[in-house]
Amino acid sequence: MIYTVTFNPSLDYIVSVDDFKLGLTNRTSSELILPGGKGTNVSTVLKNLGLESTALGFVAGFTGNEIVKRLNDMGIKSDFISIENGISRINLKLKSIDGTEINGAGPDISEEKVNELRDKLNQLKEGDVLVLAGSIPSSMSDNIYRDIGVMIVVDATKDLLLNVLEYHPFLIKPNNHELGEIFDVKLTTREEVIPYGRKLQEKGARNVLVSMAGEGAVLIAEDGQVFDAPAPKGKLINGVGAGDSMVAGFVAGWIEKQDYEYAFHMGVASGGASAFSENLATKEEIINVYNQVMGK
Repeated sequence: MIYTVTFNPSLDYIVSVDDFKLGLTNRTSSELILPGGKGTNVSTVLKNLGLESTALGFVAGFTGNEIVKRLNDMGIKSDFISIENGISRINLKLKSIDGTEINGAGPDISEEKVNELRDKLNQLKEGDVLVLAGSIPSSMSDNIYRDIGVMIVVDATKDLLLNVLEYHPFLIKPNNHELGEIFDVKLTTREEVIPYGRKLQEKGARNVLVSMAGEGAVLIAEDGQVFDAPAPKGKLINGVGAGDSMVAGFVAGWIEKQDYEYAFHMGVASGGASAFSENLATKEEIINVYNQVMGK
C-alpha cells in the first residue's frame, strides 16, 4: 500500500478574476474548490494513474470534514487524525494573476496527536511506500519528518528535507531553488544542479529528483545514472500541483517497472500534464505528454 502524509492539508479555492483591481470589489470569472496539500495531490494523481493510496495527516473543523468528503467522493481513501480545535486551512489561489496564492495557517497540532500519527506509521509493513510531503503547521517541530523514522519519498524544503537524509530516503524531490537554498547558490540550468544533487546523495539520499519548472528536471539515481529532460511543450494553465504530480508519476513508474529511466520520464510527463491542465492530470493526459517526451 502507498501512504501519503500531509501534515497541513487544505481546501484550495482556485479562482480567476478578470481585470483584478486592488481596493475594489472583484468578481470571479471561474472558481473551483479542491482538496489540497502536497500529499493529497500525490494521492490524487496516483488514483488517476490507477494506484490506490491512503492519505494520512491531520484535519480540523468544517474544512477538515470537507477535505475528507471530497477525497472520498474522488475514490481516495483517507485516515486523517481529527483535531478538536481550529480548522484546516483554506488556500486562495488567484489563477489569473501569475499564480498568486494566499495560504492559511492551519490548526495547532499537539504532541499527543503527533504521537497518534507515529503509531499509525509504525504499523507500516515491508513493501509499503510512504510519501512525506509539504509544510508542517507552526506548532510542530522541524524535526518531525526525521522523528517519524519510516521514510521512502520526501518532498519538503531545506531543514525538513535535510533532517531525513541520515535515514537514507529512497527519493527526495527538491526544486532547483530549494536545492540552491540548501547550498547557498543560484541554480538555473540542469547541468548546474547535478553536483549539488550528488552532495545530497553523499548526505544519505538514494535518489535525487530535481524539478525545474520551465527548465525541465534532473534525476541523479543511486546506481550512478543521471537523466535530464527539458520541460514538455505545452501551454501552462495551472502550475499548482505540478511538482506533486511529478512525485506521483515517478512513484507510479518505479512501481510499474523498477526502472529509473522510465520512472523519471513518467514523473516529467505527470508534472507537465498537470501544468497543462485545469486540474491535476488524468491518466490520458499523462500518457499523451509521456509520448511527447519520448518522441512517440
